[in-house]
Amino acid sequence: MSENMIACNLSFEDINKLADKVENGKLSKIKIKNGDCEIIIEKENKVMPPMPPVIGAVPSAVSQAPAVQSAAPADTAETSQPSGNVVKAPIVGTYYSAPGPDKAPFVEVGKNVKKGDVLMIIESMKLMNEVQSDFDGVVKEILVENGTAVEFDQPVMIIE
Repeated sequence: MSENMIACNLSFEDINKLADKVENGKLSKIKIKNGDCEIIIEKENKVMPPMPPVIGAVPSAVSQAPAVQSAAPADTAETSQPSGNVVKAPIVGTYYSAPGPDKAPFVEVGKNVKKGDVLMIIESMKLMNEVQSDFDGVVKEILVENGTAVEFDQPVMIIE
């Protein structure tokens, strides 16, 4: 591609600068659309890995569930260990149970969910990241309150 080439009214140099900001910065995606011209610069490491750890976390979630549940009262730990799948935060951010303050929550305790259903939003760096279920089942417990900060790999919800 030539240095003088222009796409969507941006030079190749401008596009490279945007790509560097995505790669080295805190952005995960930039989308520029001008008429029929569209440029999407997306950081694969930022977007793709959160899903595989959640999917790959199924075996480790079961093995880590006793450690997480041991801090809970003994009755809860005994009943939730064998039958629950732990949904963990794929990124650091703020947990939101609904798409907006005046909207209904995505899920509630006792609600049936299917694999692929949106369970929550985690806001990170002013980006709203929808977290989808990797499990079919019933929401047994929501471990964090709406609007609270969550850490990477922190248990957020249990689905039976």
